[in-house]
Amino acid sequence: MTYTLIDTDQHVPSSGRKDTSQDWALLDAYSQAVIQATERVSPSVVHIGVKTRKKKRGRDQGSGSGFILSSDGFICTNSHVVNQAQKIEVTLLNGESFQAEKVGEDPATDLAVLKIPKSQLPSVNLGDSQKVRVGQLAIAIGNPLGFEHTVTAGVVSALGRSLRSQTGRLIDNILQTDAALNPGNSGGPLINSLGEVIGVNTAVILPAQGLCFAIAASTTQYVVSKLITSGKVKRAYIGVGGQQVKLPQRIQNALKLDQKTAVQIMTVEPDGPANNIALQKGDVILYLNDAAIHSIDDLHRLLHEERIGKGQELTILRSGQVKKVNIIPGELE
Repeated sequence: MTYTLIDTDQHVPSSGRKDTSQDWALLDAYSQAVIQATERVSPSVVHIGVKTRKKKRGRDQGSGSGFILSSDGFICTNSHVVNQAQKIEVTLLNGESFQAEKVGEDPATDLAVLKIPKSQLPSVNLGDSQKVRVGQLAIAIGNPLGFEHTVTAGVVSALGRSLRSQTGRLIDNILQTDAALNPGNSGGPLINSLGEVIGVNTAVILPAQGLCFAIAASTTQYVVSKLITSGKVKRAYIGVGGQQVKLPQRIQNALKLDQKTAVQIMTVEPDGPANNIALQKGDVILYLNDAAIHSIDDLHRLLHEERIGKGQELTILRSGQVKKVNIIPGELE
């Protein structure tokens, strides 16, 4: 069989050629969006160098990213970047370096706030997480592996993910993106085409590619405001350790329960709120007020600051009988 090479420019009629001008226009619009957003936010992105009290993976130094929240020097980053830090150095885009003070951190959401002695700084705008849509442009800026102010771009891959924090609590409302992240990106901003911060880059799943995650701006807004005003995020606790258990079908039917799982108490903290009302190992927590407790994460999620010191009603299952008990949650230290 013989093949003949054809010069397509000479043999394809002009009427049959594919018009690529629109493709180039789209590419140019994409490029312009990334360029403009990057130029708007880059001056607010910082490099964070950390000297730790304890060695992590054989090293006592680390680095990460952050971004300037306000012109008077407040900076947002990840808690895991500055956790156990003995010395924190923040370097701006122009090369200026400052010793930073840790204002507060919240390991439960992996967020922290720093402060540097500098004013009139370029700051970011936090976007509205409720307006983020799957498929929209997502741009990450940070310092991966020491390469300062690296820009990567992709899309928002999914919304409403959950990640387990170092404290064991779930971080809700996580954004998933395929904008490439690497060690050193942690704490840097994930931004939209308007240059608004829609998330704080926090984690990747290895060895997978393109599975990267950011803490939503709505969570960030709430947590950083608490850290700036009081240095911590207050949460309620009832003083029990528990695990998710499946409710037997006969129990579901007899008690007319909609839920299939609940939380069985495995330990009761001495002198804690649960001990004070005689909750026992083996009790199964079904409801907190009117909210069904399917898992320990449900219980954590419901024990927020507004419940501290205020009476709550627990519905429990003990020896096949449903009981209602009142409890006053304490403040988690």
